[in-house]
Formats: sequence, C-alpha cells, structure tokens
Amino acid sequence: MKNVNETTSSTKKEVLITHIFNAPRELVFKAWTDPEQLLRWYAPDGCTIEFKSIDIRPGGTFHSCITSPDMKHCWCIGTYQEVIFPVRLVQTVAVADENGNPVDPAAIGMHPEWPAETLLTITFEELGSKTKLTLHQTVDEDIAKQMGAHPSWIKMLNRLDEILK
Repeated sequence: MKNVNETTSSTKKEVLITHIFNAPRELVFKAWTDPEQLLRWYAPDGCTIEFKSIDIRPGGTFHSCITSPDMKHCWCIGTYQEVIFPVRLVQTVAVADENGNPVDPAAIGMHPEWPAETLLTITFEELGSKTKLTLHQTVDEDIAKQMGAHPSWIKMLNRLDEILK
C-alpha cells in the first residue's frame, strides 16, 4: 500500500511547454546558446539578466542574475549536461547567491517545495522551416505557476519569437 505522499508525488505534473517558432531550428538553438542573444530575451517581462559567467558546453557552467524592476536580484547557477547542436540542450538550474553558492529556495521566499535544483531540458524539432521547441523543467507545474516561473517561460518564448521574426 502506498502512503499518501507517494501517491501525491507520482501524480504531480512537471512543467512541460511547447512552442512553435517560425524560424529554422539552428537559429532557435543559437538563441539559447549565444550569451549575447540570451541577454535580449532570457528574463521575465520587465526584468533584465546578466551573466557573471557562462560557458555553454557539456560540463560548462553559468552564474546569472535576473534583476526585477524593483531591483530585487535572483541569482542562479547551473551546469550544462548536454549541448547537442541543434537538437537538445540540458542543464541544471539552482538558486544561488552572488558568489555562486547554492541557496535554499525556501530561505529566499520561494515555495517550500521548490527543489534545490531542477533539470531543464530543451528539445528543438525541425518542422519544415519552423521549429517545435519543447521545454521540460523538473518542478511541479502548480508550484511553478504559483511562483511565476511557468508564465515567465511562456512570455520569454513569446519574446524570443518576436526577436526571431
């Protein structure tokens, strides 16, 4: 017999978003792997992103900061596990401090069930002259919606769509 927590955790839906871009997948993939392009779209509406460091290759790492209009900072770190041009990008993402040390998400006001680290997998599927992007993040979708991460992904993908036109 399963306990209640096992049943609940097995039925939780993780973040899974698809988006069709009217651009070739090489171009869409490059927008995810070129630091200069990431600066243009890889932050929620009204926010900016800066990279203290970024090395987009298998085993490479990043240390970024998203700054909101009210000057709040959200530092993140991660490691690129796969960079397969132009098919797949896999990276870890964790909340950090300015020095790149991991931080307990709950300690900075995030949902208490937000994982210390998530895995972000982006796949790029060629659809003729278009690209189907599928984003999967290993965090409960309901929590991601409450925290604003889920709608932010959608807005960022829409912004990238506009940039690529």
